[in-house]
Amino acid sequence: MAMHVKNMTTGKPAKLLLAFSFSLMAGNVFQQLYVVVDTMVVGKYLGVTALAALGASDWLNWLMLGVIQGLTQGFGIRMAQDFGAGRMEDLKKSVGSAAVLSMLCAAVLLVIGQLGARPMLVLLQTPPEIIEFSLLYLRILFAGVPIVMLYNLLACILRSLGDSRTPLNAMIVASVTNIVLDYLFVLGFGWGIVGAASATLIAQAVSSGFCFFYIIRISFLKMERTDFHLNRDLTIRLFFLGLPMAFQNAIIAIGGMIVQFAVNGYGVIFIAGFTATNKLYGLLEIAGTSYGYAMVTYVGQNLGAGRMDRIRAGMRAAMGIAMATSVFIAVCMLVFGKYLLGLFISGTPEVVEQTMQIAYFYLAVMSVSLPILYVIHVTRSALQGMGNTVLPMLSGVAEFVMRTLSVILLPMFFGKVGIFFAETSAWVGADVVLVISYFIVAKRLEVKMTNAVNIQEQRGGV
Repeated sequence: MAMHVKNMTTGKPAKLLLAFSFSLMAGNVFQQLYVVVDTMVVGKYLGVTALAALGASDWLNWLMLGVIQGLTQGFGIRMAQDFGAGRMEDLKKSVGSAAVLSMLCAAVLLVIGQLGARPMLVLLQTPPEIIEFSLLYLRILFAGVPIVMLYNLLACILRSLGDSRTPLNAMIVASVTNIVLDYLFVLGFGWGIVGAASATLIAQAVSSGFCFFYIIRISFLKMERTDFHLNRDLTIRLFFLGLPMAFQNAIIAIGGMIVQFAVNGYGVIFIAGFTATNKLYGLLEIAGTSYGYAMVTYVGQNLGAGRMDRIRAGMRAAMGIAMATSVFIAVCMLVFGKYLLGLFISGTPEVVEQTMQIAYFYLAVMSVSLPILYVIHVTRSALQGMGNTVLPMLSGVAEFVMRTLSVILLPMFFGKVGIFFAETSAWVGADVVLVISYFIVAKRLEVKMTNAVNIQEQRGGV
């Protein structure tokens, strides 16, 4: 068996985090590559109207994906803690229970997605000329919810064991599959938006199969039928970790939908410019997301091993790495942003120019604010790795409040460009909650661990 499992309770924190994050970053690059190709093919070959249709469905799709990722990431925290503590039998039960709960949740989300897609697009005041395209795109993506849930669960299992290489390889295979199918379905078969959505689902199915192939070859994860029996206490614990993270992502997505509601009121060209930059947003936060996944695993394993000193050292290392990376990416986007945005935009010279002005201004605002976003990823993930998913959820509420207030108030003073500062405002609100919460939780855990060690020593001396 190709063994990529990594124990992160020993070794230099910075080296461990960088090595773990590098594979995740590379995987995210390939994931974003097929998102970019989707958008590029649609924008270049189907036009600005089709690009706007994708944008109008973005936050609804992200809402579904956010709930799925929140649940599976929460389940992964328990797995990382079991693995770090060497509780292999408990680890198997956590994996088995998480698998059953994930599939049950996928069935519920599938029904909700299909029933709620049209009412939500109508509620968001999606322009009539693009609503049917957006609805068709969403229906296909939501039909694949079980596939998306499966991939995210399998990837979280691997990451909780310190394996970031296998999800990378899976994403490379998925990316190549998606790009080939994009051109085949959209350009070759002329399926339009249906082709783009179908290519994405097939690519995720391929990546799920790739991860599954590796997991069944891990010797200490040889599952028994009893491992899939739901235990009340373990189910409650898993949901206690997963549901706040799902709610956190959902509330952020709802805030994004409020922004989309405001954007929809400014017409198709404004929507298209906004969408073009949003598709590059994934590139902006690739490294931040990767550092976040690394911190969840690193902190979870070290918490299981009772190493609060390593958690603090890891936090310092991660924050330094995150700040340097965010500044580098911001500079690259300011310099090369127009060239990248040009990949998504087509039409008459006048339409292209108007769309580009909107898109680049928004990109510049987000790029300059990038260090604020990276603080979110590191601190939120550290808290989640410590087993606290409630305070990160509250940071999501802070994001929602700040994003909503900004999109309502800023356009009153700055016109429609005020909408572009809603994201930055949301990030600042989240940072305030997360930074304060991290120091409080870390201090409490340190006191708790110190007391536990003292009690153990006293008993040993008796």
